[in-house]
Amino acid sequence: MGANHQFPPGPRGLPWLGVTLELLDHPLELFERIGHEYGAISAMHYWRGSRVLLNAPELAEQVLVMQHQKFSKGVLLRLTANRLLGQGLLTSEGELWRRQRRLTQPAFQRARIVGYASVMVHFACEQAAGWRPGERRDMAADMMGITLRVAVRTLFGVDLKSETHAVGQALTAIMRRDLRRMRSPVKLPAGFPSPSNRRAERGYALLEGMVGRIIEEKRGEGRHADDLLSRLIEAADEQGTPISSRQLRDETMTLLLAGHETTALALAWTWYLLAQNHAAEARLHEEIDRTLGGRLPTPDDLERMPYLTAVIHESLRLYPPAYAIGRSAVEPVDLGGYHFPKDTLFLMSSWVTQRDRRYFDDPLAFRPERWLEGLTPEGLGFRYFPFGGGPRRCVGQSFALMEAGLVIATLAGRFQFRLATSKAVIPEALVTLRPKDGIPMVVEERR
Repeated sequence: MGANHQFPPGPRGLPWLGVTLELLDHPLELFERIGHEYGAISAMHYWRGSRVLLNAPELAEQVLVMQHQKFSKGVLLRLTANRLLGQGLLTSEGELWRRQRRLTQPAFQRARIVGYASVMVHFACEQAAGWRPGERRDMAADMMGITLRVAVRTLFGVDLKSETHAVGQALTAIMRRDLRRMRSPVKLPAGFPSPSNRRAERGYALLEGMVGRIIEEKRGEGRHADDLLSRLIEAADEQGTPISSRQLRDETMTLLLAGHETTALALAWTWYLLAQNHAAEARLHEEIDRTLGGRLPTPDDLERMPYLTAVIHESLRLYPPAYAIGRSAVEPVDLGGYHFPKDTLFLMSSWVTQRDRRYFDDPLAFRPERWLEGLTPEGLGFRYFPFGGGPRRCVGQSFALMEAGLVIATLAGRFQFRLATSKAVIPEALVTLRPKDGIPMVVEERR
């Protein structure tokens, strides 16, 4: 029997607007509702057109692995990130992407990542040196500070300290403004001096200035450094043409932002979950104390702390920083019994799949023990995909997992953190899954 040429079922919503209002204000709840009500494959109609939601692991595997050549990252990412990232590794396609991947891959090989470990631990210690017992901190902002400095030092060979908090604010302002403009049918001109436009434009100016200074500083060092940015500056194509200034800017911006943002969020959500689950926190502290005996961690120590690894996997399951992946069909494609034309937009949400009771027992519970009972990320396939999958799987996955483990072991060996508010921490589905108003916590020194 041939594929069905009709569109999959889904909520129709309002005339012309479809589910636009829900998408604007409650996207996570919308994705969950559609997944639960309509099953493995469904359609979401909004003012810009339609998206097909794939809520079955086998369909995500088809798009990201088995038929990946029929899809591109496409229009959705261009709409939300083109101005910020340009044609960097995250957004480029085809031969340009393959060349960029070849250039960046060595920076994320195991031997080189292990060499970054001391930097990760150092900046975690330096961030914590300013904490005082009983002090209230925004753990989301503090984790951004650590991971941003790590990314800049390890990938670019320079340091960045004074502007770390401003970078987080700039990204939030840009994401909120630009994503809302993409989702909304009614919008002010980008140049109109509204508060959100002014905040976003200040954010762009700050990031552009920072990237420009990093590149200028690196160019001034000469040709002997071994960091990734130096290799990009010296890179040439097969005809001997050096990388263009625009391409160098795009790659630097992409590595700066992607190299710290998702890891910082994974850490922030982990502290949030541990603060609400004291038994898990106590078990983690016991493992860290037994393994380290009061010293600072090394990469070899992470292999001897399985519960710490389980905590990270469970945090990524419940709060995946990259909560959704979009793809555009570059040719007609058959999926789930349906035939889709070229340019159909598809969305796969790890937020929905990883919280689905069909794939995880007690799915909303934070239970790291499940990862000690036979579950492995590799064995779950696309029931668990916080780093994506296929050829476009996150190149920095091993970097991020090691950094998360070392930072948690460093900080939890000395501190514990308590939520400083009775208000719920709201996940905000921007380009990444951010805590809407940060994660206010009180720092307590462990006895």
